Amino acid sequence: MNRFVAAERALRTAAPHALLDATRAVLMEQYGAEDVELFMADYGLSVLQPVSVLPHTLEPVPVHNSPAGRAFGSQRPYCEDGRDGRARLHLPVSVRGDRIGVLTVTLPGADAVRRWEPELADIADVLAREVIVAERDTDLYMQARRKDRLTLAAEMQWQLLPGRSCSRPEYELGAQLEPAYAIFGDNFDWSATADRLMLYVTNGMGEGIEASLLTTLAINALRNARRAGISIADQAALADQAVYAHYRGRCYLSVLMFDFDLVTGRTRVVDAGSPQLLRLRDGCVERVTFDAQLPLGMFEETDYVAQDFQVEPGDRLVFVSDGVHAVASPKGEAYGESALARAIHSTRLLPAAEVPRAILRELTGHRGRPVPDDDALVVCLDWRGRPAGA
Repeated sequence: MNRFVAAERALRTAAPHALLDATRAVLMEQYGAEDVELFMADYGLSVLQPVSVLPHTLEPVPVHNSPAGRAFGSQRPYCEDGRDGRARLHLPVSVRGDRIGVLTVTLPGADAVRRWEPELADIADVLAREVIVAERDTDLYMQARRKDRLTLAAEMQWQLLPGRSCSRPEYELGAQLEPAYAIFGDNFDWSATADRLMLYVTNGMGEGIEASLLTTLAINALRNARRAGISIADQAALADQAVYAHYRGRCYLSVLMFDFDLVTGRTRVVDAGSPQLLRLRDGCVERVTFDAQLPLGMFEETDYVAQDFQVEPGDRLVFVSDGVHAVASPKGEAYGESALARAIHSTRLLPAAEVPRAILRELTGHRGRPVPDDDALVVCLDWRGRPAGA
């Protein structure tokens, strides 16, 4: 049995809570590793949290100015040479573009890194998939994701999400919510098939548990309709009925819905509320507007109409909630479209997964305080289109 097969088998047969122990043991035995650590990205994407020992005894690692953070940001292995001749290889732990964390492997030296890096990178990919599966049966990895305690509303919101990033040949997606540990009602959801991508960006009203309950109802109603195979306009109508039936118009939810054709870029859109879309094309940022329709659940049996929209290879689409475009500075000045356009332009060279967090950092500077009064949501979609011959 070769080394990689032995490592893969060890991970697939490990108990859910013992993935790191299994990884450490097999890498020491098969690759001569001297130490192995797993770090998980926290909800705010500010630190990488160690999961080796609970309660945590290792220090968190900054995402933005550390060797492990460099591997996390670039999504490429990064080698850190030690003064004692040993080398620390930092490997991204990701599943289909969803960045989970970093696996750090200490090896005897640079020769071992050159020899084993490709296989160790593949093992990190296997570990990522096993972590996702293990989270069904243990809280260990979700506990490791948090540097602070989540509010109950935030716990509910994060459990709704499909992930924070996703990558396919046709597109790359990245998203982030703030305040990460106390989010209320903003949310996003996506789902893809062989030829289609559906994306929802929601802006729920209210605060705390009530906002989270409203969003939970609406998102699950949208998913239920989507999984029945009906059109995006009818999905909105059915979710609207579900929300109205429960709240009778007292509470409602704004949503921007997209159904992308991965082959042609032709898109059907339902705009039912306040989330906004800005497009970066050929170096120019412009806001894209659609026919405004009523939020979900405002009135009984609202009919929704989808309109056409076309995306082109090279387009970057940035979706924001009103906690971004309407946030005020200490002087009462709204962040506004022009400031948002500058932020989108200044982050144009970053990958889609990095853009939301970067824009939210600029927003913090405008707001003048670290904790916002309202939810802030940014979703970034880089559109490449279907490759020729695919």
